[in-house]
Amino acid sequence: MLELKGLSFEVEENGSSLEIIKDLDLTIEDNRFTVITGPNGGGKSTLAKLVAGLKKPTSGKIIYNGTDITDMSITERAKLGIGYAFQQPVRFKGLRVIDLLKLASGKDIQFNEACAYLAEVGLCARDYINREVNASLSGGELKRIEIATILAREPKLALFDEPEAGIDIWSFQNLTRIFEKMREESNSRSVVIISHQERILRIADEIVVLAEGKISKKGSVDEVLPDILGTDAAVSSCVMLD
Repeated sequence: MLELKGLSFEVEENGSSLEIIKDLDLTIEDNRFTVITGPNGGGKSTLAKLVAGLKKPTSGKIIYNGTDITDMSITERAKLGIGYAFQQPVRFKGLRVIDLLKLASGKDIQFNEACAYLAEVGLCARDYINREVNASLSGGELKRIEIATILAREPKLALFDEPEAGIDIWSFQNLTRIFEKMREESNSRSVVIISHQERILRIADEIVVLAEGKISKKGSVDEVLPDILGTDAAVSSCVMLD
């Protein structure tokens, strides 16, 4: 279980403090598929980075399975089972896909096992297993490879920051199918996705709406989605790809 208690995050801007996350309380139960959404600039990506350890809160606590991880490093959090997928996946010139999967898993996985992870995200293993993770890969390919590394890592809590960013509609449809499968298998992991996409919102167990650094709504799809689809925030930030 993930618990955020009185979490705040400030940055200095033009000589004054700007509060991005404001005294936020949130509990995410185990084995749940949670989507955090809301208007642009509401603090969603910042919140994900605070949980992953990429940023440190100004105040408040982050509790994971009863352990205070507020001051823990990214590596320490990863060892506890927290995985994070960047909004823009990192490219690694000279590093092959199979090497990346081995690093992610933390063990010397066999060729067939590495191929199986690629197959799970809809990539033909023989075409990708020995390719470099570099500029020759498209945004959609990189996204799917990054998700494969998350599967290889087998985190207890998987965080995805706007996985739909920068990819085409066909790659998005493949990503949606991957997340639908993860949703079906959520009894083995908790998944938190930062997203504006209606199709991703519709497969959530719970939707959290974050606006101006605070939670404005929280509940099931039936409870939350009808209220946000017709709002100005939805019009400006949600892209319907049905």
